[in-house]
Amino acid sequence: MTQTYLTLNDGHRIPQFGLGVYQINGDDETEKTVTAALKLGYRHIDTAHAYQNERGVGAAIQKSDLSRDDVWITSKLWPSDYGKTQTPVAIDKMLTRLKTDHLDLLLLHQQFGDYVSAWQAMEAAVRDGKVRSIGLSNFDGERLDKILTVAKIKPAVMQVELHPYYQQTALKAKLAPYGTKMESWYPLGHGDSSLINEPVFTELAAKYNKSNVQIILRWHLQSGHIVFPKTTNPKHLRDNFDVFDFALTNDEMAEIVAINQDKRYYNVPLKEAEQRFGSWVPAD
Repeated sequence: MTQTYLTLNDGHRIPQFGLGVYQINGDDETEKTVTAALKLGYRHIDTAHAYQNERGVGAAIQKSDLSRDDVWITSKLWPSDYGKTQTPVAIDKMLTRLKTDHLDLLLLHQQFGDYVSAWQAMEAAVRDGKVRSIGLSNFDGERLDKILTVAKIKPAVMQVELHPYYQQTALKAKLAPYGTKMESWYPLGHGDSSLINEPVFTELAAKYNKSNVQIILRWHLQSGHIVFPKTTNPKHLRDNFDVFDFALTNDEMAEIVAINQDKRYYNVPLKEAEQRFGSWVPAD
């Protein structure tokens, strides 16, 4: 199985398929899962300060026989890390937790707090060689507009809920002039059986001798999305990655595009989300 890559707007090549470690509990379980993924050929690991498992990611990569340059590490700063003085300190702590001298991609995790100063500090980290690419997660509306206005380095990626029922057409169009790539969380629609068992996926799975999930993941790749489904199940880890030996036709891709419902599974109003996330501080 061969990994595919995309070229970001800053010239860096990012592995298009990876492992997300959100809700993998603890560093030991994370290290075990990342180790297994790396052995299968995964070369992109997506973590975050808020996930509380960066140390497990770093340990697995350090103990592997892979060169650091062969593994792409994405992590995210929580709003409590935002600020002119806070963000540089937070980045250094993140590098320590991950046991690396640089991050391949650093994102602002939520659109709350002093995100403008945090973005400017991330730009400085790029200039200092501590971070290679920078981007956003869960930004939209006026707050996204603000970053796009002040940014000297435009976002390389935008990580959002993105799946066949919620294809983010408007956001893609808005970011297209900047060359910003889309990253998907909830790539399988939060595991919704009604989405996974859509007739189009069942029919294509039978045609290509794949599972419905593999068809969905293949659609993401051919749509130009960066995707990292989370699992700790060894069989699912292998099956998820087994999507590089076939290709959907243009007509089949169009069939999947046609099932878009603009349906979100995570739909918390901005004020409620700000109250929920704004005061929480992850442990170091």
